[in-house]
Amino acid sequence: MGPFSMVVAIVFIAMLGKVLQERYRAMGRMAENGGSPHLPSADAERARDEVRQLKERVAVLERVITDNHGSVDLERQIEQLRDR
Repeated sequence: MGPFSMVVAIVFIAMLGKVLQERYRAMGRMAENGGSPHLPSADAERARDEVRQLKERVAVLERVITDNHGSVDLERQIEQLRDR
């Protein structure tokens, strides 16, 4: 094995070590944040709240569309959605 091959092997081993180190750090962050490696816990909580609110709105809209109530009830429900 020549000196050039040894240098390439050393660089390759160092790069592989760095990649594995970053992978383990990312896995640790993912475990701390509940499965999301990129969102800090405050952002993850905010995103969960937003998703919950959107699901509630979709449920209300589905109920509004499928119910056979008068237009007054429909207008009241739409105004409730706007007030949120």
